[in-house]
Formats: sequence, C-alpha cells, structure tokens
Amino acid sequence: MTTPGDGAEKPDSLISADDGRKYWAGIDADVNGMLGGYPAVSRVDLRGSRSFLAKLGLGRTGGVKNIRRALEGGAGIGRITQGLLLEMAETVDVVEPIAKFTAALEGRPGVGRIYNVGLEEWRPGDESVDYEYDLIWNQWCLGHLTDQQLVAYLRRCSGALSVSDDGKTKGVIVVKENMSTSGKDLFDQEDSSVTRLDESFRRIFDEAGLRIVKTELQHGFPHELYPVRMYALKPKES
Repeated sequence: MTTPGDGAEKPDSLISADDGRKYWAGIDADVNGMLGGYPAVSRVDLRGSRSFLAKLGLGRTGGVKNIRRALEGGAGIGRITQGLLLEMAETVDVVEPIAKFTAALEGRPGVGRIYNVGLEEWRPGDESVDYEYDLIWNQWCLGHLTDQQLVAYLRRCSGALSVSDDGKTKGVIVVKENMSTSGKDLFDQEDSSVTRLDESFRRIFDEAGLRIVKTELQHGFPHELYPVRMYALKPKES
C-alpha cells in the first residue's frame, strides 16, 4: 500500500532498512522478482538506458569500451550489470545488500568488487584501493534511502568519480527512478520505500552539490506503471 505518510511525518522518515531488506530477502532472484512481475519491461528499459548513455558519449567508441570502471548501486541480481554495463565497461563493481542476489555474479568476467551492504553503508574503494568510476548507475533502489541518506550517498558517489587530465570531473552519476504523480512523495509500506517527485530529486541533487547535465523520461513502459525518469549528474564545480 502506498501512502503519503500520516500527519506531519515526512514519507522518508517512515523508511526502515530492516523492513526493506526483509521484503527483498523474500523475493525470487530472477528478473520477474526484480521487476515486480513485469519482466517484459526489461528489454525496453535496457534499450532506453543504452540510448541515454550514448547521448552522454558513454558506451563503445569504434567497438572499444570507453568506460574503464563502473558501479551499479542497488544491483539486485545484476540485471543492468549483465544486460548493459558489461557491454561498455571493462570492470563493473556492484553494491547490493542481499547476498543471494549477487551470488551468480561471483567470478563472472568483468565483475569486480561486490559490496554486500546497503547504499547508506557503502564506501568507495577499501583500505588499499581508491576506485575512480567513469559511471555510477543507480536504478530503482534510491527509494530505500531517506533524503538525508541519499544526499550523503550521492556526495560519496561524487567524490568517487573519475577526473580528466585537466582536473575536470570525467565520470557521471546516473539516477533512474520512478516518479510520483500524486503531487507529493509517497511511502510504500510493502517494501518500505519512497517514490519521490521530480522536484524532490532536484532538491536532493542540489543539496548533494550536483548539477543535472541531461534528463529524459523512459518511454515504452505499460501505462499502469509509474513514469520513470533518468538524470545524468556531475558535481556543480566540474
């Protein structure tokens, strides 16, 4: 059930990481489970994402992958990693708290570091390596973070982006999420997540020190689903 929250409570204040993980732990580790009973949208989704990245100059150049290292946040079973990111990136790291979802990615060529933690707990690199990412992809996962957690996560993503020789930020963050059409952010009790307004995302991006370099709506989804918007983000000073 999706609700706007009770009384003066902000919808994101109702988010429980434990409740969200309990929900996903009970979901099958397949495309049908990841897409809530709409597995047929995967092909259209990946095509729209591929087109969006191409407009950012990301993909293949002369048949050669032009992304050195990418990260998929909230990767689930790695549907996007396997269906899109590995086509264009030499290495893809994944962040996903439910270990059963990432089991099939272990040892797969091109898959790098697997972080079995929530996005709110993730820190780029480790004690010995500071990774730089040409692309950080986040899709259908950020609703499990409170506004404050999301701002902090995006700031960490921003700090992990690759930098060109001229000192300017080369890497890009992509957010692809459902959009609320109810005039307010909506809390979903079933999976303990929030569906945000476009205006809410823009405010959060601004608080995280990010600017929108491109944004588009995904086309071709069933009309009964939420609209889905893609945002490409870079640090304001870049």
